[in-house]
Amino acid sequence: MKCPGQDIRYWKPGAVFDVKCPECGKDVEFFKDDTTRKCPNCGQKFINPKMDFGCAAYCQYAAQCMGDLPEEYKDQREDMLKDRLAVEMKRYFKKDFKRIGHVMRVARYAERIGKNEGGDLAVILAAAYLHDIDIYEAAGAKASAAAENHEKTGLPVARSIMTELGAKKELIDEVCDIIDRHHHLSDDTNINFKIVYDADIIVNLEEKQKENPMNDEDIVGFIEKTFLTESGRKQARKIFYS
Repeated sequence: MKCPGQDIRYWKPGAVFDVKCPECGKDVEFFKDDTTRKCPNCGQKFINPKMDFGCAAYCQYAAQCMGDLPEEYKDQREDMLKDRLAVEMKRYFKKDFKRIGHVMRVARYAERIGKNEGGDLAVILAAAYLHDIDIYEAAGAKASAAAENHEKTGLPVARSIMTELGAKKELIDEVCDIIDRHHHLSDDTNINFKIVYDADIIVNLEEKQKENPMNDEDIVGFIEKTFLTESGRKQARKIFYS
């Protein structure tokens, strides 16, 4: 069965249209599911300006459905992937809005810190969105070690989600490594790990301050000794010192 968006039985008027060639200005006919066309007049090949390539960022059947993506969109696959991972995270947690809110705040802080620290935002945001996946099963395994357990039980779930969405193996492996160790420090942590770690610490500290706040002296000491990146430390100072 074809994707309905690509099946001509579901097409409406306007599904076939002309586009001016950017090179010579002649009209080139496009079908709505054409990714590119070559101008019959000058031979210039260019992208369908009306096509939405968003689903190709995560659909495992993109190649069969749409053919080879233009290089410009291949470069954006990992960027578009983060939006789909956010959807999958919300689908997993369903009506647990507290947990969804926690993850979304971690992702927001991770993106801010990552832009300042120069990390790989595709890896950082994927890890941020998936770092608490499968926490329910972990909590049920051993209440005394819920955090440690959910790292292990969440790995197969996170890997499965990213695989289904067509993420690259290198990205999947690094994200799973961050999830596996995001409550533990070691000497070989890279900048992507440090950014996710710091973002998670900020959100955990926000939640702790609401329930059992530390005094000003303790929170200053905690921030100065706990964070792994200067951008994470600055973000925490901005939030908690004020």
